[in-house]
Amino acid sequence: MKTNSKVTVLIRKLPWQFIIIWLICSSNVTAQDLSTKANDFLETLSPQLREEAQFSLTDDERFNMNFVPIIRKGPTFNQFNDRQSAAAVALLKASLGTQGYTKTRAIMELEAVLAIIENDQGRMSDGSLRRDPLNYHFCIFGTPSPTGFWGWRFEGHHISLNFTAARGDLLSSTPSFLGSNPGIVTVAPQKGQEVLKQETLWGFKLVQALDSEQLKIARFADVAPREIITGNKRQVSHLKPMGISYGALNADQQHIFDQLLNVYIDNFQMEYAKQLREKIKQAGITNLSFAWAGGLQPGTGHYYRIQGPTLLIEYDNVQNNANHVHSVVRDLTSDYAEDLLQEHYEKEH
Repeated sequence: MKTNSKVTVLIRKLPWQFIIIWLICSSNVTAQDLSTKANDFLETLSPQLREEAQFSLTDDERFNMNFVPIIRKGPTFNQFNDRQSAAAVALLKASLGTQGYTKTRAIMELEAVLAIIENDQGRMSDGSLRRDPLNYHFCIFGTPSPTGFWGWRFEGHHISLNFTAARGDLLSSTPSFLGSNPGIVTVAPQKGQEVLKQETLWGFKLVQALDSEQLKIARFADVAPREIITGNKRQVSHLKPMGISYGALNADQQHIFDQLLNVYIDNFQMEYAKQLREKIKQAGITNLSFAWAGGLQPGTGHYYRIQGPTLLIEYDNVQNNANHVHSVVRDLTSDYAEDLLQEHYEKEH
C-alpha cells in the first residue's frame, strides 16, 4: 500500500529521534528531579510555545482527558527543535518507569502504521495530520517547583498520561491511559509487534485459569462492552464492583492475578509504583476483584477490569475484530491528586 512522503519521513524519523534521545536521557531519575526536568523543558521554549504549553493548576484543561484523535491544546514534537525535543523526552522519561516509557514510544510509532493500513493522509481542522507519530502534546499546569503543587500532561491518540507533584514527590500518575491500534501489527516494517501484549496475555491466563464455578462469578456478560466503561470521566468512583475476589482464588490463580497487576503498576515511575502498591496493600489486596466480559479466546471481543477500594484498571479489546486495545488505570481516591490538593487548600485557607 502506498503512502505519501510525509508519512514515510515520520516512519523513519521517530524511532531514530527517540532512540538517540532515549540513550542520552538518564533512566535513574528520582521524583525530586521532576520539577527540574519540567523547568528545563519550559526554558527551551520560545515565548509563544511556552504560552501554549503552560496553564494554571486550577485550569479546567487539567481534567480534559481524551484518548481519541482530536484537536488538543499544548505544543507537540512537530513544533520542537532538537534541544526542545530532548528536554521534552527527558521530562517524559522522568515521569514514567522504563516499561511505561517504552510502551508510550511504541504507541506513538503506531500512528505511522495506521497511516499505512488506512491509507490515511487526511488532516485535522487545524491542519495537522490525522495520523502523525509526532502529534503528541505537552501541557504544564502551575509552576514546577520542588515544594509547591504542580502538574503536567502528555497526550495524543491512544495516550493520556496525567501527573501531579509536590514536595519533591510524584503524588499522582492517574488517570493513565494507553491504547494500541492495531493490537497486533499486520503490516511491515513492524509486522507482529504487540505493544500491549502482556496486558492481553495475563488477562487471558487469569480468566482461563478459573474453574467453571469461579468463571460464573467472574464473567458478567457474554458480550464485551465496545469501550472502557469509565471513558474520559473526571471521577469514576461510582462504578459498581463486580467479579471474583482475590481471596476466592487459589495460590496459583493469585500468582497470575499478581502478575497481571504488576503489568500495569510497573508502567509507573519507580517511587510512585511503590506508593501505589502500598496503597493497595493498606486497602487490602483481598478486596480486589477481577471481572470479565466477552470471549474466552484471543481474536474474540473481550473486556476485563480489576477493582478495589482505591484502584480501577480497565482493559477492552473489541474494535477492529478484537485487534484494538484500550487500557486505563484510575486511582479511585485521588485521580489528579484531587484529594491531596483539597486538603492542601483547606489548610492554606
